[in-house]
Amino acid sequence: MADLHVGVAWLGPPPPRLGLWPGIAYPEVMCGRFTITHPNEALAALFDAVPGNDLPVGPNFNVCPTNPVAVVTSDGGQRRLRAMRWGFIPSWYKAPNDGPLIINARSDTVATKPAFKAAIRERRCIVPASGFYEWSEGEKGARLPWYFTRADGLPMALAGVWQRWGDMDTVAIVSTEAGPGMAEIHHREPVVLEPADWPLWLGEAGHGAAVLMRASKAGVLTKPFRVGVAVNSNRASGPALIEPVAA
Repeated sequence: MADLHVGVAWLGPPPPRLGLWPGIAYPEVMCGRFTITHPNEALAALFDAVPGNDLPVGPNFNVCPTNPVAVVTSDGGQRRLRAMRWGFIPSWYKAPNDGPLIINARSDTVATKPAFKAAIRERRCIVPASGFYEWSEGEKGARLPWYFTRADGLPMALAGVWQRWGDMDTVAIVSTEAGPGMAEIHHREPVVLEPADWPLWLGEAGHGAAVLMRASKAGVLTKPFRVGVAVNSNRASGPALIEPVAA
């Protein structure tokens, strides 16, 4: 399992500060919360996908690891918007908590790590998000949340890989080195796909999707703004979580 630890980058502030998963050893972390405020019907229309009947009800201003999330997949050119657990479960796990909670996969190792190497070839997907949170460190180690959205106001299409485990579909978000919109806050960021790239990532347009695992260009993401520390709790909810506060 040590090999798996090396190949995984984590999204979010250290869970012990958030009251999440005590006792788990977490390696390097990055943005572990996101929002989804766009209705499922709008997401299905945007991605030209057939919506499932078990999609999580929104809006959700504090999507946390292990929550169900809406995910876009494509099979034979037919796109579906389906519910998955945010937290990829490798095929060899005997139980969902049989090893580390895997919510993110590094772009530089996703093709070689045992947990992901089949999924990156065969089961790429898109995780829609309205925005995501990232944390910087303040005085005395305080975790200070920042909020990112697309500059054009559209939902983000986060690159993901998914895995069927038992009777449950599970997903991880792909991360890459930070670009100009993120570098001042953190050195990694989720891969945000542009609409023209969706067919290639979903396996509808041949091979070569690896080139898409790159940072967003300047201007794609909004300049982030500080939000209140309430979102540091996995129990927090509501639109007040994304209201700006003084940095």
